[in-house]
Amino acid sequence: MDKIKLTYFDIDGGRAEPVRLALYLGGIEFEDCRVSFSEFERMRGSTPLHALPVVEIDGVMYTQGNAMCRYFGKLTGLYPSDSWQSFLCDEVLEIVEDAILALGRTFGLRGNELKAARAALCEGMYTRCLKVLDERLEAAGGEYFAERRLTVADPKVYVWMTRLKSGALDYVPSDLPDTIAPRLVRHMERVAMEPGVVAYYASRRKQT
Repeated sequence: MDKIKLTYFDIDGGRAEPVRLALYLGGIEFEDCRVSFSEFERMRGSTPLHALPVVEIDGVMYTQGNAMCRYFGKLTGLYPSDSWQSFLCDEVLEIVEDAILALGRTFGLRGNELKAARAALCEGMYTRCLKVLDERLEAAGGEYFAERRLTVADPKVYVWMTRLKSGALDYVPSDLPDTIAPRLVRHMERVAMEPGVVAYYASRRKQT
């Protein structure tokens, strides 16, 4: 296996977390490089799109978290081989990415402006995303999004849902998913109990 270095902010979550989980669950050794926000400002210009995450494979730097999920998912069996199931998996990856981008557009706002923007996000984009993902999960059998097993789509949704439910996002009610997408809440709880996911976060606690 090529030497892999994944660089992202020093948080358990965000765009790199599904990639970290895919690598860990697939048994691929990688350097988990975590940087502070101030460190990133110093290194921003050295990244392809001036953004994180980036992954270095044999010293060459690449970008795009969903592309990383798909690539490492294929290497580890966490990505469907069937074309239709791959499409279902990809749709989920992109829906969550759209939701993340929509939240990002509210960063930097303050006070009533932030409150209004987050309310519009919850009533609009987030409600639509939650409803569609809930429907897709039901259509796929109710437990996983593709092939009735864990694929990279599941950690992607799990990480996003965990943040929504954390209460850490100002003006985003932590119970928003409960009222709109209860299947997704049960899915989040199910993924959290996957043995590999449990082991990953146990290893993280030992490191901190």
